Amino acid sequence: MEGNSQKEHRALLNQGEENELEVFGYHTQTLRRAVCLVFSVLTIGVLQLMFYWRPEWRVWATCFPCPLQEADTVLLRTTDEFQRYKRKKVVCLYLSTLKFPISKNPEDSLVADCHSVINRAVMKPELKLRCIQVQKIRYVWDHLEKRFQKVGLLEDSNSCYDIHHTFGLGLSSEEQEVRRLVCGPNAIEVEIQPIWKLLVKQQSVKLHNLVEDHNKVQVTITVKDKGLQELESRLLVPGDILVLPGKLSLPCDAVLIDGSCVVNEGMLTGESIPVTKTPLPHTENTMPWKSHSLEDYRKHVLFCGTEVIQVKPSGQGPVRAVVLQTGYNTAKGDLVRSILYPRPLNFKLYSEAFKFMVFLAFLGVVGFFYGLGIYMYHEVSPRDTTTMALLLLTVTVPPALPAALTIGIVYAQKRLKKKKIFCISPQRINMCGQINLVCFDKTGTLTEDGLDLWGTVPTSDSCFQEVHSFDSGKALPWGPLCAAMASCHSLILLDGTIQGDPLDLKMFEGTAWKMEECNVDSYKFGMFESNTVIRPGPNASQSPVAAIIVLRQFPFSSSLQRMSVIAQLASEGHIHVYMKGAPEMVAKFCRSETVPKNFPEVLQNYTIQGFRVIALAQKVLRMRKLSEVECLAREDAESELTFLGLLIMENRLKKETKPVLKELSEARIRTVMITGDNLQTAITVAKTSEMIPPGSQVIIIEANEPEKNFPASVTWQLVEKQETGPRKDETYINVGNSSLPDGGRAGSYHFAMTGKSYQVIFQHFNSLLPKILVNGTIFARMSPGQKSSLVEEFQKLNYYVGMCGDGANDCGALKMAHAGISLSEQEASVASPFTSKTANIECVPHLIREGRAALVSSFGVFKYLIMYGIIQFVATLLLYWQLQLFGNYQYLMQDIAITLMVCLTMSLTDAYPKLAPYRPAGQLLSPPLLLSVFLNSCFTCIVQVCAFFYVKQQPWYCEVYRYHECFLTSQSNFSTSVSLGRNWTGNATLVPGSVLSFEGTTLWPITTMNCITIALIFSKGKPFRKPIYTNYIFSFLLISALGLTIFILFSDFEDIYQGMEFIPTITSWRALILVISLVHFCVAFFVEDAILQNRELWLLIKKEFGLYSKSSYRKWQRKLAEDATWPPTNRTMYSGESNNGFYINRGYESPEQIPKEKLQLGGQATEQHFWTRL
Repeated sequence: MEGNSQKEHRALLNQGEENELEVFGYHTQTLRRAVCLVFSVLTIGVLQLMFYWRPEWRVWATCFPCPLQEADTVLLRTTDEFQRYKRKKVVCLYLSTLKFPISKNPEDSLVADCHSVINRAVMKPELKLRCIQVQKIRYVWDHLEKRFQKVGLLEDSNSCYDIHHTFGLGLSSEEQEVRRLVCGPNAIEVEIQPIWKLLVKQQSVKLHNLVEDHNKVQVTITVKDKGLQELESRLLVPGDILVLPGKLSLPCDAVLIDGSCVVNEGMLTGESIPVTKTPLPHTENTMPWKSHSLEDYRKHVLFCGTEVIQVKPSGQGPVRAVVLQTGYNTAKGDLVRSILYPRPLNFKLYSEAFKFMVFLAFLGVVGFFYGLGIYMYHEVSPRDTTTMALLLLTVTVPPALPAALTIGIVYAQKRLKKKKIFCISPQRINMCGQINLVCFDKTGTLTEDGLDLWGTVPTSDSCFQEVHSFDSGKALPWGPLCAAMASCHSLILLDGTIQGDPLDLKMFEGTAWKMEECNVDSYKFGMFESNTVIRPGPNASQSPVAAIIVLRQFPFSSSLQRMSVIAQLASEGHIHVYMKGAPEMVAKFCRSETVPKNFPEVLQNYTIQGFRVIALAQKVLRMRKLSEVECLAREDAESELTFLGLLIMENRLKKETKPVLKELSEARIRTVMITGDNLQTAITVAKTSEMIPPGSQVIIIEANEPEKNFPASVTWQLVEKQETGPRKDETYINVGNSSLPDGGRAGSYHFAMTGKSYQVIFQHFNSLLPKILVNGTIFARMSPGQKSSLVEEFQKLNYYVGMCGDGANDCGALKMAHAGISLSEQEASVASPFTSKTANIECVPHLIREGRAALVSSFGVFKYLIMYGIIQFVATLLLYWQLQLFGNYQYLMQDIAITLMVCLTMSLTDAYPKLAPYRPAGQLLSPPLLLSVFLNSCFTCIVQVCAFFYVKQQPWYCEVYRYHECFLTSQSNFSTSVSLGRNWTGNATLVPGSVLSFEGTTLWPITTMNCITIALIFSKGKPFRKPIYTNYIFSFLLISALGLTIFILFSDFEDIYQGMEFIPTITSWRALILVISLVHFCVAFFVEDAILQNRELWLLIKKEFGLYSKSSYRKWQRKLAEDATWPPTNRTMYSGESNNGFYINRGYESPEQIPKEKLQLGGQATEQHFWTRL
């Protein structure tokens, strides 16, 4: 019974998703709430402040646990490592407020969609439902499944049949009203933060402007039994039928059910490339609509925020779409939510800063009881005792301490902005200072965006023919390959201009054909749909075909790595299927007898030269009717094709790529390539750019899924050597059976693999993955989900990962990385922490340099403020011993003229132009920093205590705090050279809180110059920042503060002494104070610079004591360096083997030679879930 109660008290929200949360039910108790309110008043709001910081404490204090279905308050807890809590009130919505009667019969459905959670959420006969709102998303309580479920979207369990027949005629006006009440408005509203939240105000204004127009779109919908109706987009609900008349900015996510259209998805993908959307098929199976076929379901979906730039109605009427998701459930809403609620940073700096503050607060508490004891011992009034004790409590924690870690960030962000690098997550700038691995996309990032045509390699009789070079100036000869190049693309004609993917555009230009819009009813198909017609241009080679009409298109998908079209040649009666895509993928769909036998060798010869290679294929369809073309499944169209040949395109390196990669390499920052391109092309680009240094070995890893009796396997192939090819600078990579040289085992080897191999290793060889990633450099044919997964795996090895991409397929990885840098200016880039308007990778070292400078600056300011608190604490402790303290102007001089100015200007020092081959310390609780604070605290204590007691030994010393009146009488003879006697007469009584004393006059210049000293020695320049003298404002302020202090120390002006509440002393004593401060500076500077900041010394100490890095990747590097069998070359490993592995020499491998027990392992291998997020 207790177990059931616990189960009803807790549930999961968004189970299995990235934003998974635990939800606990609580019921508010009036008595508890009243008690907490009384205590909040008694503590002057301190309790409320604690409840604000710790919402779980508020819930536990005012509520008691109860089943979720009875709760009026829920406590949410993240399931990640941070375990953060959030409190939410349960709100009730009443359908009885609607203007029309609603059936209270539990058997009657409220909405027509049988899958909808709304039917299971409304309680009858009360007609109410319970809901919560978490991160802008509304969840309602499902009485059937006993959990909160998301509303504002159509359920994924709907089939294609359900979407067409349940929503095809539109919703009734009554159902629309129900859904509007339950789902809320279709609006992405970003409130502008008030002035007191200045740090995020600028970002909230930008976001508000970004989404404001989204809520004001006028749209046309179809209402059941009422026809067309115009309304504001904020009134749209899931299930509405949206009519697309033409150009439109989409205010919601919708699935196309009639007609086709072309949209610009630059807001999502970062590429302003027209994308063709096709209608959801009328299949009658019961499968969920997203998985009705192997194709990417997104080709049917119109995403919120994207622009419809062209519509193509079918013969059945206008282009129509069913609203799928509204508000923050949409793609644009998710993008905005990712900015409003970023993934928390697991950076130890911030948690360690809190520990330091706790330590300083503990010192303050010690000081509080010390002050309490001293003043009570001297029988001072309780009011004065409490006041002075509380004063000492606040001395140790400077109020600017929490801001110390952000000051460096603010200046670094300004410097980055000047370099056209923009940041939406400033906290990540400090993390950039720790980056030791950077992942790069290839196309558009390392290489140029545009591609140049190099040539075609047609096939005939299953053999490759002579290469046609585009440099020859001759037109591409007519043939099936030319027809495929002219028609198999996603280009559109918009306002007389051909637009689309740059690769498609370049390929089409190579044919010298032209494109036009034409109504196909002039041809035998008799269609009313506007189709693309391609005709020979004036410079095209002679062709027997007058035109090619594209009848249907199967769009390109990065996961499928191909696209195809169905087209008709005007002079023929037959219909053709043309396909283009990755050569390896296209070859799989071709009849084996049409693929040249030397296909792998020819493909490799081109890819290793860095060429982009596209394969093309075709087949003839035996059908005459348009209805047959429309109903043809993609799986049937893309089968039994004839291989046509290869299209070779050049993709040149950007001029900035090689120098930047060299700079990162010299700084000992790992660089990794993650691309969707061919593996051999990626290897060549890596070698050309020297991402793989000359002389290093490359080992290709190929992993295969288990098949029948064979278990999953991993094969290592060593890239032996390079041979010079017939073309200038060509190199040919041979994969042979030689073993890795001894030098290669020392770490000069690099692993390369495809996304398919990565997925197999992730599933079947998960324990092998860290070993591979430690030296993995090239990851090709990676899907967007695999890119994100790879970045996450690198992070698990304790790498600080940067990701640089053009925003196209990299959005997930950019958000996952510690520092994602988008080179795209599209709206998709707002999901990336950093965006560079300079479209090359020079932004990466800029960002790392500024991150390092910001981190060092933050540490410097933080250390300064800690030491400042300790300096004042020690001095105040000494003065409290005789019931004294510093004067107001003395405190102001140190607080305003020195400390505030230091905090504001210390971080102005620019980053050092050259990246050092090591990173700055990333932890506050590191030995050098702790020793620095400890030793400087010791120096401060020694100097102040010695000065405090030594002044008492001077012949002119007098206990002014005891003989106050007598001293004031004699002070009329103001002279700094007077011989002050010790035999004062008068009342020997202590004056609590007095300022005048020789101890205070001595300690103030010492502590002030001590503050200037630590400000100077903590402002370290090289190797992460420029020298301190380049920070002109900071240097000027330090010199001014020092000059002012010395002036006050040696001045003989009575007004200054009276204002600062000093006592005149002899000149020799003041000179001694200056000498003591100078010696203190020299000792502190030597210890800090020559010992604590001496990297070689610390490395020697670590070596002597056997101390090594605890990072996972360092442990693996040490372990693999000692493993004589690693890396395996030209061998195969099978899943389910022992730790030692079972290797088979590929030269002698055959099914008969593999032990039977190995062949039986396929069924035993456990498959782990491979997370792909598209």
